[in-house]
Amino acid sequence: MTKHRIAPEVREQIINRIKNDGVTVVQAAEEHGVSEGTIYGWIAKKVDGVSYSEIIKLKRENAQLLQLVGEITLKLSETQKKK
Repeated sequence: MTKHRIAPEVREQIINRIKNDGVTVVQAAEEHGVSEGTIYGWIAKKVDGVSYSEIIKLKRENAQLLQLVGEITLKLSETQKKK
């Protein structure tokens, strides 16, 4: 397997797609011909004291919490309608 350098701009594009557009690491790796491990390595690097992996983790947790709040809100609304 030959190693080739990925331009910093391309790395940034890949990471931004993962970070902002919800593209998975697997999808990005397949589309760009880069190993998943390489992308995870890029993600793990610190930027402004916070790693991309921490940002991704927090975004997932935030989405789960928003879904939970929505479910609770629906149940509360249904309970209030029955009264």
